[in-house]
Amino acid sequence: MLITYQPQGVCSQQMKIKVEEGIVKSLQVMGGCHGNLQGISKLVEGMKVEDVIQRLEGIRCGGKPTSCPDQLAKALKEAEG
Repeated sequence: MLITYQPQGVCSQQMKIKVEEGIVKSLQVMGGCHGNLQGISKLVEGMKVEDVIQRLEGIRCGGKPTSCPDQLAKALKEAEG
């Protein structure tokens, strides 16, 4: 399954997440802090969706109520239904 998500309240503009059998196979993030998001992408590849959600949900960026990792967790939760 390919998830295309438009993050809200963060610098990144779009996330493309490939999930197969409950495992994150790849993550591409357009916009945002390029180096950090490349690192996050590599770290979540191969992880179970529920583990990614558990680890990243609720992370904030500065004074913002959300962050790119939190938005990734939201995208995965929405896709889970």
